[in-house]
Order: sequence, then structure tokens, then C-alpha cells
Amino acid sequence: MIYQAIVFLPILGALIAGFFGRFMGPRPAELVTSGLLLITAVLSWIAFWQVGIGHETTKVNLMRWVTSGDLDVSWSIRVDTLTAVMLVVVTTVSSLVHVYSIGYMHEDPHRPRFFAYLSLFTFAMLMLVTADNFLQLFFGWEGVGLASYLLIGFWYHKPEANAAAIKAFIVNRVGDFGFALGIFGIFALFQTISFDAVFAAAPAMAGKPMEFLGYQVDTLTCLCLLLFVGAMGKSAQFLLHTWLPDAMEGPTPVSALIHAATMVTAGVFMVARLSPLFEYAPFALQVVTLVGAVTAFFAATVGLVQNDIKRVVAYSTCSQLGYMFVACGVGAYGAAIFHLFTHAFFKALLFLGSGSVIHAMHHEQDMRNMGGLKDKIVLTYAMMLIGTFALTGVGIPHLAGFAGFHSKDAIIEASYAAHTPGNYAFWLLVIAAFMTSFYSWRLIHLTFHGHTRADHHTYDHAHESPPVMMVPLYVLAIGSVLSGVVFTSLFVGGGYKEFWAKALVEGPHNHIMHAMHEVPEWVYWAPFVAMVAGFGLAWLYYIRAPWLPDATAKAFRPLYLFLLNKWYFDELYDRLFVRPAMAIGRTLWKRGDGATIDGIIDGTAGGVTQVTQRVVRLQSGYVYHYAFAMLIGLAALITWFMFGGGGVR
Repeated sequence: MIYQAIVFLPILGALIAGFFGRFMGPRPAELVTSGLLLITAVLSWIAFWQVGIGHETTKVNLMRWVTSGDLDVSWSIRVDTLTAVMLVVVTTVSSLVHVYSIGYMHEDPHRPRFFAYLSLFTFAMLMLVTADNFLQLFFGWEGVGLASYLLIGFWYHKPEANAAAIKAFIVNRVGDFGFALGIFGIFALFQTISFDAVFAAAPAMAGKPMEFLGYQVDTLTCLCLLLFVGAMGKSAQFLLHTWLPDAMEGPTPVSALIHAATMVTAGVFMVARLSPLFEYAPFALQVVTLVGAVTAFFAATVGLVQNDIKRVVAYSTCSQLGYMFVACGVGAYGAAIFHLFTHAFFKALLFLGSGSVIHAMHHEQDMRNMGGLKDKIVLTYAMMLIGTFALTGVGIPHLAGFAGFHSKDAIIEASYAAHTPGNYAFWLLVIAAFMTSFYSWRLIHLTFHGHTRADHHTYDHAHESPPVMMVPLYVLAIGSVLSGVVFTSLFVGGGYKEFWAKALVEGPHNHIMHAMHEVPEWVYWAPFVAMVAGFGLAWLYYIRAPWLPDATAKAFRPLYLFLLNKWYFDELYDRLFVRPAMAIGRTLWKRGDGATIDGIIDGTAGGVTQVTQRVVRLQSGYVYHYAFAMLIGLAALITWFMFGGGGVR
């Protein structure tokens, strides 16, 4: 019953708050949903230790779900070590976000609806990570998409929030189209969508061709690439990343939940779950590596110049997800999930810490209007420092460090051991680590150090957040400090094979988890040097010589504008897709609907109607009018017979 409780307690809270919140009031709705999530989090940690000790895969068959021809699908809960890790991540962060939201959203009149959406989001993600077949996976996949739309656009009175919600929904539909095609192809090829059956049959399909769009392609490569398109959309990878920064229009707790524990991690989880397929599609893994490395680099470059505190952290998420996909692409699935695990703690800490700053600054988010806050909100400052230490990977090689030091450095080492062409993955990740350190410390310096740039009223009234908001930060800070050093051995160390057991499958030629521990000594120190260099440059620019940022922006203005405008992807997509779609729609509206339908069809119908209306006027209802008409008709008939050659004989 423990697994059923973990999955269904959040949806119970969502239903109670959603349907009865108006009658219960905001406070009971908050307490019910948050209480159920806290219970779920405790149960998830219990399940984690049970599964981690036994290393067995447990299945709980709930019911027969879909039966249609050869398709026979049951709704089952699948729990192995991969699921257990995700359960801990999702429920721990979600429960803390629920508690934090009690304080952050205390002025919002629609709190029951907000908490209902949060719990719905959590339920959808739990459905995704406990899926035992592709249909269940797709159900949870689309569920988190729906919940993200509802939460990003929660403040629907703001046009920006509506536009961001629609953008997230549409961009994810692009990725989900490829994901759905991949699932269709899986069923067409294997005649089943059960994970175990597909994984067992995968080795026999390795290297076999299939026809796709008129071409002969490798079967598993084609299917894995289609599935990865879905991961690119959900996890905001390069080319399908544009929705993620705009998702900041939702309330800050939503940003923490999306970026740390739920939606964006779904793609990484999916690739790891389907490792038995990807291991037999080496070209697909190369694509995953390339996309991940480019995403890590691209997002870090954009994060360098962002001024909105939440957008800086958002681009950091995008970059860190690139690290995770690089790990998956080179076959180090354990390292990818390890970074997903640690990242959840420090990224949630940074987002909720940013929310505490915004709360203190009366909803100001522009870092250019902050500064000097370290003495006003001391506890928030300390929490943000811990999150920054974890994100930038502060630690000493071969010894210990914060959470990101253990997990991110493991990925960098694996990327070197993979020996990609020119070691591009390794170098892009190291450069991204340098930029991550720079923009992270830039955030700290602009927000907390120096003289305040805020107006005096806002600065004078800046205050620490209430305990209900700070306690979740303390818990996340503990995870940001200890999650790396405590779990390194299980996830990527000597005990990783036993811990992951059958949850993550390595192919016969995959030795990356062993090779990553035998890289040259300088590889271990490369991320450390990048981290220190990024910190030093940020200190120089924003503490020692604060005139340098403006001078650099002016000296390299084209590059600065290129990064500030996010490589102009929004403008490019506007030209390539939005404007042509608008033009087609306008043509169909003006020429198709207006000229053709309204002009010809409706015009003809209108003419007939006008004639009919005139004829109808003759129906006056007076007898003498009808008698007069009959006489005229009779006279016309007689005249026709007399003069038309039809006279009476």
C-alpha cells in the first residue's frame, strides 16, 4: 500500500482543494494539500531505503486499463532504484514548495486553486516516474504539460503569463509529436508497449533497418531519436528551449517545482529509463551528447547577461540539464541521475531563495534595482550562498565538496573518458562551468553586495521572509551540502552496479563508469580551475571594478546584444514559423472566408433572401389583395391565350 499512497495522495489533495476549496477556505486547502505531500515525501524516503537495500524491481498491478486488438495495457506501478530516486526528488521538493507557498502566496485570493494545481502537477510527475509501459509514461508526460500550462498562466489577468503558458504548451507539443511517433513505432515494431517486453526484444533488433519517410534507416536509431525529440521539448534542450525562460511569468514556487523536480527532469528520466533501447542505438546517443553539450554552453552564455534574478537561475537550469544529457549520451546514466538528484536540492534552494529576495523587495526582480541586501536579509543571503556553492561545484578534488561538486564533476570526467571528436563535450562543459561560476557570483554580487540601487522606501522596508518560507530553505540547504558526499558511492562510486541493478542498463561495450575514474589528474582539476576563475572574474567585474560591465558591453556591443537577445531564437522562430502561419491564416480569413464564402456563397444566399423578402411582403393577409391578384392573373392568362396563338375555339 505504500506505493499506492505515494502516487495517489497528491491527487487526493488536488481534488479536495480544487472542488471544495471555495467552501473550505484558503487555509484548510493549504494545510490539506501540504500535509498530504509531506506524508508522501516521508513514504518516498522509506521506499528509497527499502528499494536501495533490496535492489529489486517491484510491480503493483492496479487494474486492466486499455484493451484494443493486440494492445493490452494494465495500469501498474513500477518501482526500482531509478523510480525510488525520482520519488524522493519529486515528493521532497514538491512538499517543500507547498509549505513555502503558504507564506509566498498568502495575499493571493485564489490559493485553493493554486495548491490544487501544485498537487496535480506532482501527481502527474509521479505517474510518469512510476510508469511500467509507454502509455502510462505518455499519460504522465502530458499531465505535467497540462499542469505546467495551468501554473505558468496562473495569473491569467497578466497578458505575459498567458503568452508564456501558451508558448510552453505549443513548444512542448512540437516535442511531444516526435515522442508520440516514437511510441507508435515501438508498438508497430514490437507489438507491445510494456517496458520489460520491449527491453527484452531490443537486442535482437539492433542493426535492423526499417522504412521511414521513404528511406531505409536503422530501426532503433530512428525510434530513439523520435523519443529524444520529446525529451528535448520537455527538458528545454537546444532548439526547443525557448519556452523555459518565459515560464518565469508564473509564481516563483512554480518555477522551483518545474525547474528542480518535475517537468524539465522528465526528459532526462525518460532517456535513462529507456537505456536498454538507447544502448543499441549509438548514433542516437551521439545526438544526445551533442545536443546536451551545445545546450549547456548556449544557456550559460545567455545567463551571463540576464538581469532578472529568476531568469538567471532559469538559464542555469537549462545549462545543467545539458550536463545531464551529455552524461546519458556517453552512457554514464548513473552520473546523469546523480546530478538530477543533487540539482533538485540546490536549484530549488536558489529559486525559493530568489523568491525570498523578491518577497523582501516587494516583487522587484531586476537585479539592477537591488544591491546591499546581505545585511537586510541575512538568512536568505546565507541560503543563496549555499545554493551558489553547490551550483558552481565548490570542493576540493579527491576530497569533498558541495552537492554539485560531486555530481557535475563526475559528468565532466565521464565526458572526457568518452573521447568525443576533439573532446568537444568535455571542453564545452568546462567552459560552461566557468560561465556558470561567473553568472552565479554575478547574481550574488548584484543582489547582496555593494550599495543599494533600490529606492529608499523599498530598501528600508526590506525584511526577512517568515519562518514558513525559511524552513524549506534550511532543509534544501542541508541537501545542497550533503546529498553529494553521502550518495556518491551509490550513484557513481564503487557501489553503483549493485545500487542500480537492472534499473539502468549498460551495453556490452559501455565501460564509461569505470573509465571516468581513470582520467588524467588535470581533468579532475579542470572544473575546479573553471569555478575559481569564474568567481575571480565576477569579483573583479562587480566588486573591484564595477565600471567594467558597462565598458565591456559597449566594447563588444554586437556580442552583448546577441547574448542579451538569447541568440535571437525568438526572432528567428517568429520569422520562420509565426509570421508565415499568421499570413496563411490571414489569407484563409480574407480570401477564403471573406471573399469566397462571404462574397460568393453568402452573397448568393443573401440575394435569394432579398427576393424572398420582397415576395413575402405580398402576403398581407387581406382578402381583397388576394382577389385583386387573382383578377390580374386571370386577365394575364386570357391575354396570353388571345394574343399568343392559343385563342379559344
